[in-house]
Amino acid sequence: MPYRSTAVLSPGSADRAPLHRVTLTHDQRHLRRKLLHLENDDVVMLDLKEPVMLADGDLLVLEGGGYIEVKAAEEALFEIRPRDRLHLIELAWHLGNRHLPAAVEEGRILIARDPVIRAMLEGLGAIVSEVVEPFHPLRGAYHGTSGDHYHHHGHGGDHHHHG
Repeated sequence: MPYRSTAVLSPGSADRAPLHRVTLTHDQRHLRRKLLHLENDDVVMLDLKEPVMLADGDLLVLEGGGYIEVKAAEEALFEIRPRDRLHLIELAWHLGNRHLPAAVEEGRILIARDPVIRAMLEGLGAIVSEVVEPFHPLRGAYHGTSGDHYHHHGHGGDHHHHG
């Protein structure tokens, strides 16, 4: 019989080590109800009231006690390096204008690989290279939050336009 989880805790909020782990890509971490396959071949039925964007280190609370740790899978990404800080802002604007999930850091931006977007970025003077690492894009400004789970993350996810 599979494990069952109906709640999520932020990293560091549990007092015990997790029983098992589940590794998921960015797209797989946005969910509400799903059967998840753990690294040890067990399964857990996640059944939340509202969709959430799980982050690396989140804990799925198991009915009956215990936790399953969520790990962000490594993904094929583009690392975008600007000439300077102003150029980084310009590149981020172009990516945001195309509604692309992006992880924006001090000296680089990470996006999912897309050859058309790579050509655009290189045309704008960016240095684009292929990397493989966990992907934690920023949440969109219109991404709603729900009080039905125990945490709120400032990264990852989709957005919706109002109006």
